[in-house]
Amino acid sequence: MQDLYLGIDTSNYKTSIAVIDSSNDTVFAKSEYLEVPEGKRGLRQSEAFFRHSNRLPEYIEEMCSCVRASSIKAVGVSSRPRRVEGSYMPCFISGVNAAREISQVLGIPLHQFSHQEGHAAAVLEDGGEDMYDGSDALLFHLSGGTTEFLRCRMDEAGYDLAIVGGTKDISLGQLIDRTGVAMGLPFPSGSYMDDTVCSYTGKPSHIMSKIRIDDGYFNLSGAETQILRELEKRDAEDYPSVIKEIFDASWDLLMRSTSLLSDRYAISKVFMAGGVASSQYIRRRVLQASSSSPEIRFGKPELSGDNAVGIARLARRISNNK
Repeated sequence: MQDLYLGIDTSNYKTSIAVIDSSNDTVFAKSEYLEVPEGKRGLRQSEAFFRHSNRLPEYIEEMCSCVRASSIKAVGVSSRPRRVEGSYMPCFISGVNAAREISQVLGIPLHQFSHQEGHAAAVLEDGGEDMYDGSDALLFHLSGGTTEFLRCRMDEAGYDLAIVGGTKDISLGQLIDRTGVAMGLPFPSGSYMDDTVCSYTGKPSHIMSKIRIDDGYFNLSGAETQILRELEKRDAEDYPSVIKEIFDASWDLLMRSTSLLSDRYAISKVFMAGGVASSQYIRRRVLQASSSSPEIRFGKPELSGDNAVGIARLARRISNNK
């Protein structure tokens, strides 16, 4: 029986646990969005904490029915959004509490990481040495609440991640989700909008100004204002053309930012992580438009969103290095 490593992630949108083996293969994974009331654009932190705390015992019980708990050699958990001083969100406490109990009951080490490091590991540590060798790389973290371009390097604690570009106001995920809710779609709306744009064969609307990039950074709240104002004038039959324009603007923004920052830092490998990076449409368009330099790589779609697989991989790596 191989050694196993457990990861727990309780972000503001998903409850996730995963178990990997010593070969880095996933042997158990469960990840589901928290329920958000119709018409709402998220949950209060207190509500997210409560829902995570109620879910985790059920998830852990299901995990224990699938794997041998005595084979788990370490548990990892996301305890904060980023690995910087002052980074904090209450929703992560629910995962930390569960991880501490498991650590005590099984007598195994507990390793705490940032949620962002989990996203990095889910993509960077998925393909072995051929995909990422631990040296400097660029990582675009694209999720519901984050749009950051990061200069990253693997280190003994997880990942050293420094912001070198990205949004100065709302995230790309927030732009997509807020537009989707305004269209009457459930929150989060990204997967619904991605399905629409993948099947849509018409032309995009022309309601957005080109998003300007200034020294690697950009603002998206202006685009949100333009879109929401225009939606008030349009019927639901026009929504697919609006969605197409949003997604086209998104992949174009990623390509321009990638070109600028890879040239600036002379880094040839760029990785895309986070829930927005799971969009089939954006992935396809970026890969169609990209050249050999910089080399743009996506992780598996199911690992791009909030998940515990990356956290489990970090727990495995740190445990084996000690």
